[in-house]
Amino acid sequence: MRANPLLAAALVAVALPSAAHADNPTDPAMRSSAARLRDHEAIRRMNQAQLDYVRQRDARWARQSQADYGGYAQAQAQYQRDLAAWRQAVADCRAGYYDACGQ
Repeated sequence: MRANPLLAAALVAVALPSAAHADNPTDPAMRSSAARLRDHEAIRRMNQAQLDYVRQRDARWARQSQADYGGYAQAQAQYQRDLAAWRQAVADCRAGYYDACGQ
């Protein structure tokens, strides 16, 4: 099956990001240095707020993961103990200690 070149070109054109309009030098609202400074500070504050949010979120996730892992580690340790006891019972049963066979 051969792709239609026109369709491929349309898909590429849609997939390409449109030109960003931020920091447009011809924007009348951004002609003064004071306006650009205010814009810069607003963006800096938003970036800092997002960084704070991400750090707090990651700290919550780390605490939750640690708690989840602690529970998993305990369950895994109990499983290993139970498995060792079962294997010992099987070995005892095969060795002729028939009381161990019913466990």
